[in-house]
Amino acid sequence: MKTIRVAGVPEHFNLPWHLCIEEGKFKDNGLDVKWRDYPDGTGAMCKALRNGDVDVAVILTEGIVKDIHNGNDARIVQEYITSPLIWGIHVDAHSKFRSLEDLKNTKVAISRYGSGSHLMAYVNAKNLGWDPNQLQFEEVGTIEGAIEALKAGKAGYFLWEHFTTKPFVDKGVFRRLADCPTPWPCFVIAVRKEFLENYSTVLLMLKILNSVTQNFKEIPGIATALSKKYDQKKTDILQWLKITEWSQKQISIMEIDKVQEQLLELDLIPKKLENSHFLLNN
Repeated sequence: MKTIRVAGVPEHFNLPWHLCIEEGKFKDNGLDVKWRDYPDGTGAMCKALRNGDVDVAVILTEGIVKDIHNGNDARIVQEYITSPLIWGIHVDAHSKFRSLEDLKNTKVAISRYGSGSHLMAYVNAKNLGWDPNQLQFEEVGTIEGAIEALKAGKAGYFLWEHFTTKPFVDKGVFRRLADCPTPWPCFVIAVRKEFLENYSTVLLMLKILNSVTQNFKEIPGIATALSKKYDQKKTDILQWLKITEWSQKQISIMEIDKVQEQLLELDLIPKKLENSHFLLNN
């Protein structure tokens, strides 16, 4: 039995992994896949890959591209979610903020530096015509940390996945002012370079996972299962399923270029790197 330590956020995107584990699909093929939840997101998973705490991460595209620029030797082995991630722009429900323009020059709550909530704050600023270099940040860790930071006035707003935060909007904890979609496929599967010596094991893992994601939306009762597991309204899950597409192929060179171009334009990387720095068997 070959052990693979996989990191991911505790969100609905990753149910296919849990189904493969719970239904014994990995074990039936000689793989012991050990899942680790990282509620504080991509920044924490980048660190875990660097430290060798995990072998594989289901991670935001822009986050791993930037961290590879910063010296992470992981490689992207496959695109996971080919559709954009819809980032909700949230404020405390009782705050004075009513429009995006009200948020200009206020601090942004982020899970970690290098996380999606950090990088997408720059994308959002650019979209709004703000100077991204003027952004200020409050590091909060998790959604719960963001709730406290916004409530205490330590930060003005927080970007996090629309449907994950929807229950907090429904309960009157957050108010969502708008959405900010990623301009690229949102999740990829990255593997630390040392573990790629076991490439046949990685390929087998992907083959098993892809057999589930290929027809994931057609699994009987899947919307109900997602709703119960992730504390979401079924109507929200059905809407999310409509706009979410899983991938079974490698991310394209064009998409990696698009991410690099955006990071370069925002002064988040000093230059573009060759695609061989990011993609395996490019």
